Amino acid sequence: QVQLVESGGGLVQPGGSLRLSCAASSFSGFPFAAHAMGWYRQASGKERELVARISNTGTYINYADSVKGRFTISRDNHKNMVFLQMDVLKPEDTARYYCNDARTMSVTTPVNPWGPGTQVTVSS
Repeated sequence: QVQLVESGGGLVQPGGSLRLSCAASSFSGFPFAAHAMGWYRQASGKERELVARISNTGTYINYADSVKGRFTISRDNHKNMVFLQMDVLKPEDTARYYCNDARTMSVTTPVNPWGPGTQVTVSS
């Protein structure tokens, strides 16, 4: 199984920035570079949503309309890591952020087990 560990969250004021990291490791060999990856978030009382997706080579990138122009997803296939640079943060970005294989369409049936996530709180 693939183990995903997110980090980099915290408390930030509106307009601030954070950089999230996701490390993927596997005990049975995971072709990280073969899979598109995504960043998901879940705010209190809301469903988990995909906010950014990056293809396996990084060539194709998509963002949810709510974060377009403010968030930047990237990856380092040599280190099995995915990143999310978040700028001009808004209170509505407050959520717990997770990474996973971008084929994950359901919170209950993820491609890989969910990691612990990392909490992002945007507040003055």
